[in-house]
Amino acid sequence: MLEYFFQGNRVSHESRLTRELRSLLHSRRVAAMGTTGDEGVPFVSMVPFALAPSLGCVVIHVSGLAVHTRHLKARPDVSLLVMQPEVEGEPVHALPRVTLQGQARVLQANTPAWEAGRAAYLHRFAEAEPMTQLGDFMFFAIQPGSARQVAGFGAARSVDEEELRRVLGPAGP
Repeated sequence: MLEYFFQGNRVSHESRLTRELRSLLHSRRVAAMGTTGDEGVPFVSMVPFALAPSLGCVVIHVSGLAVHTRHLKARPDVSLLVMQPEVEGEPVHALPRVTLQGQARVLQANTPAWEAGRAAYLHRFAEAEPMTQLGDFMFFAIQPGSARQVAGFGAARSVDEEELRRVLGPAGP
């Protein structure tokens, strides 16, 4: 089923899976992030994330002391898993989830991109404002190039970069 809505001066449509993907990314605040260590060993950590619609990316705020930060600086390929929480009594195999594959880059302090990333992050995590003053913390923009969405049993698909840009934009109608 397609849903139609106005976007600017034109009518757009959005499939059920796209709506569900948009809802998942706009409603969840924590992701499992996969990076690669010095010896090629995978490393997974938890990161709070925000969506920066004006940048078309995901923003994280991490300490320079963290292992995953060193990994991101050395090897910017990254994967983020965002999923719905488990519901007692419901099958876990059908949990809606998406794995984003992308490239991470440090947002240089006091640039327009840094300001936009910081604003998006603090909109979602106002309590983190004091951490943005700490010298060892930095914002990373994660630019997804593709994704794999699982919306339940028999409802899985690949998502391309163009659709991801639309989904990461402002929340739907």
